[in-house]
Amino acid sequence: MPAPGELTFVAPRGAKKPPRHLADLTPAERREAVAALGEKPFRANQVSRHYFARYADDPASWTDIPAAAREKLAAGLLPDLMSVVRHVSCDNDSTRKTLWRLFDGTLVESVLMRYPDRVTMCISSQAGCGMNCPFCATGQAGLDRNLSTAEIVHQIVAAMRDLRDGVFGGPGTAASSDGTDVSGGRTRLSNIVFMGMGEPLANYNRVAAAIRRLTDTEPDGLGISQRGITVSTVGLVPAMRRFADEGFKCRLAVSLHAPDDELRNTLVPVNTRWKVREVLDAAWEYAEKSGRRISIEYALIKDINDQAWRADLLGRLLKGHRVHVNLIPLNPTPGSKWTASRPEDEKAFVAALEAHGVPVTVRDTRGQEIDGACGQLAATER
Repeated sequence: MPAPGELTFVAPRGAKKPPRHLADLTPAERREAVAALGEKPFRANQVSRHYFARYADDPASWTDIPAAAREKLAAGLLPDLMSVVRHVSCDNDSTRKTLWRLFDGTLVESVLMRYPDRVTMCISSQAGCGMNCPFCATGQAGLDRNLSTAEIVHQIVAAMRDLRDGVFGGPGTAASSDGTDVSGGRTRLSNIVFMGMGEPLANYNRVAAAIRRLTDTEPDGLGISQRGITVSTVGLVPAMRRFADEGFKCRLAVSLHAPDDELRNTLVPVNTRWKVREVLDAAWEYAEKSGRRISIEYALIKDINDQAWRADLLGRLLKGHRVHVNLIPLNPTPGSKWTASRPEDEKAFVAALEAHGVPVTVRDTRGQEIDGACGQLAATER
């Protein structure tokens, strides 16, 4: 059941439900599903190991399982959920955007970014977005549907397979125990950010389940540290408070974009329901319960939200809290009347926050050339 006041999504009449997948199920539910297929329950552990530890969804490679059982288990637990329409790369092939076609024809995108010391993946939790932020291409397209838990998880499983096999960003050499290859790059996924298409907390149950699949130890899940996962939100306050009670150690990123309600009502329309101070109070509750500092995401828009007085107000709201500000030079989107701030205004904004003792970073705008940067994902086949 949704928390009081939480936004809910109603699937269009006639919409098909994604088929049940191993990643949708808890370990106990997997054993029940395997038993219902007429196989020994311990086979669930074997299939989980192939999928979560070996990234192997082709039953032909499951040599520890009798051949007669492989196809039955694959059909019952690993249906085809999504396929790659195309990959496009930039930044000397260190940034790759993937367009996925889901089982019902819906399109979503994810972005994989390789740095010298880490590999980060930006994943989608919804097809489209219902938050309607006017500077975001995804928000302007509207919401199609929520992704299932397995559709979220499979984006990461596929990326981890490509990293291991050298399909993206490297020669595919054998990785050492810390995930580095002989050239000094990373061959393992180290950070996951729920900052792709959609508002993660508007698809609460499936996102929470996906986090557990990502972080459960092998073979129950992928064994990724919760501290390497960031979940973003525009400020769905009841869902934020519910998230604080989950016991997660993920980082919470709040897409604020304005420190005053008057402007934020326009830039982030959900602010008409939950005001800036309510959103920040819920964020501080999460910081207290999780022990993690909050990320404040702030897209700098020329002459809209980059004034010195707004920087000062933001600093006053944040000072003394466990927080870090990510300033994001606005990325261009089709038809937008807005653009990124002037360099001198960006510099002054940073200085104003630092004057209040608030840590601040200007985000590296990876993927602009392929419409893969923050706010640019639109999932089109053009």
